[in-house]
Amino acid sequence: MHFHDDALFPEVQEKLVITAAPYGPEWEPDDFREDLPLTMDEHVQAAVDCYNAGATVLHIHVRELDGKGSKRLSKFNELLGRLREAVPDMILQVGGSISFAPEGEGADAKWLSDDTRHMLAELDPKPDQVTIAINTSQMNIVELMTDDDIAGTSIARPELYETYREMYVPAGPGWVVEHLKRLQANGIQPHFQLSSIPQLETVERLIRRGHYTGPLNLTWVAIGGGFDGPNPYNMMNFINRVPDGAILTLETLMRSVLPVNTMAIAMGLHTRCGNEDTIWSRKGEKITSVQQVEQLVRIANELGREVADGKEARDIYRIGQTYDSVDETLARLGYAPNRQPGQIGFTFHA
Repeated sequence: MHFHDDALFPEVQEKLVITAAPYGPEWEPDDFREDLPLTMDEHVQAAVDCYNAGATVLHIHVRELDGKGSKRLSKFNELLGRLREAVPDMILQVGGSISFAPEGEGADAKWLSDDTRHMLAELDPKPDQVTIAINTSQMNIVELMTDDDIAGTSIARPELYETYREMYVPAGPGWVVEHLKRLQANGIQPHFQLSSIPQLETVERLIRRGHYTGPLNLTWVAIGGGFDGPNPYNMMNFINRVPDGAILTLETLMRSVLPVNTMAIAMGLHTRCGNEDTIWSRKGEKITSVQQVEQLVRIANELGREVADGKEARDIYRIGQTYDSVDETLARLGYAPNRQPGQIGFTFHA
């Protein structure tokens, strides 16, 4: 991404898109019962409250009544149907890692089978986005968690801690290509969840080879444990490699969420918050998903950056748009064109 001299002036920045992730599938309900939805009504109310606070993207997981993360696509269909009525302007983004929470104490935290994950492209009503991981990688979500982060929570149980420590994301090249094909065929925009520059490079190759043609919405996921950590050098190196035409959200975990989001707001990027990312404000103090959204709105106001409403967020994310060719996609995103036969030297758009 290119930063002009005036890039930090809020009047030349896009309005801020805030993603809320209020369903915290890694936690058990009693870890923060005041904020972790259990019933379907509570799931819907969490979305309404986050939207009213200023969030315009909803990252969706569903919990069963026994408190475990749901693997039933029928539950997602039910929630999506109710959300379309309750928050019609909100961008509905289903988390592609729908089953990473373990089923029981010490159970393996594994994703659904590849074939079952492909069925996310057939949800009805369809979401606006489904998140997609790129390249199989470790996802040790507890590596950066401190003793204070997990004290008094279910993750402090040794068997559960070990489960999350050994978790990984299956996202091999064959599955990625097929999943992108199915999402695009059903008019669902993929939202790329990326851990590092190598994964971003793979996305560029997928575009150059015609496997994805459309707007590029990215989240840099800085949670450590096989992903980048929330180190400002990592962050700026990643931002430097993102093409100018992409939309970039920053995501991290626990008490790094607020400082990283504050930097995102100042730089004209976009933010994500909610109990899936953190349940902590100041050390030892819990904070709800709605309070996190309200906090980001206040910071944006202090910096003079306007917050997008639902319709504006859809325009920024280019929901519903597709591009006709590899060449058009590369040009719109700000990537150099592919090399033509016999062409030598650097390639560039005139």
